[in-house]
Amino acid sequence: MEGLVLRREPLRLLCIGAHSDDIEIGLGGTILQLIESGTKLSVHWCVASARGQRSGEAEASARAFLQGVPDRRIELANFDDSYFPAQSRAIKEWLARIRSECTPDIVFTHSRDDAHQDHRQLCELTWNLFRDHLILEYEIPKWDGDLGRPNLYMPLSGKTLERKIALLMEHFATQRSKDWFDAETFTGIARLRGMECRAPEHFAEAFTMRKGTLVLAP
Repeated sequence: MEGLVLRREPLRLLCIGAHSDDIEIGLGGTILQLIESGTKLSVHWCVASARGQRSGEAEASARAFLQGVPDRRIELANFDDSYFPAQSRAIKEWLARIRSECTPDIVFTHSRDDAHQDHRQLCELTWNLFRDHLILEYEIPKWDGDLGRPNLYMPLSGKTLERKIALLMEHFATQRSKDWFDAETFTGIARLRGMECRAPEHFAEAFTMRKGTLVLAP
């Protein structure tokens, strides 16, 4: 990722999430850390299932995480939560339209091995449509115990992690009743990933990069 962020033009990110809090959980710290570092960003933030109160949460949270990023687009769809495999054709058409409207340097999507069927479906369609892009798969902790072995890390400062957690707690009231949705979970996984990459301030977010291309600088 270092070779991308050192360019003069903005780093173009496409963030794809199944539900209203997925992007924030999986790579919210990475977004905040890039902003804090002064990296110029262009972000297309897409949530496939955001209805009712969760739509308002998703919109407010995305704006908060992207504060300081003027070149941003937030897109919320209303596919049926928990039924993505049955809506595969419509979701693929939605993603195909998004692909036609942006040229991202990095595409963030769910993990291929995620236990949630909605997450897996989005990952499969992402790989099907974005064939010439760098795709990074992020992780979502849950009771299924499906965390894998990532191979790419974004070290986070303690301040960045605190802000990520504070924003999650502030904007997702509908999720607070879940026993895993708390500061201890998010701090714990960040500490584990920080240990794995020996992050200077002990915290990190982790991704799986399944395929990449090396390009020599002129």
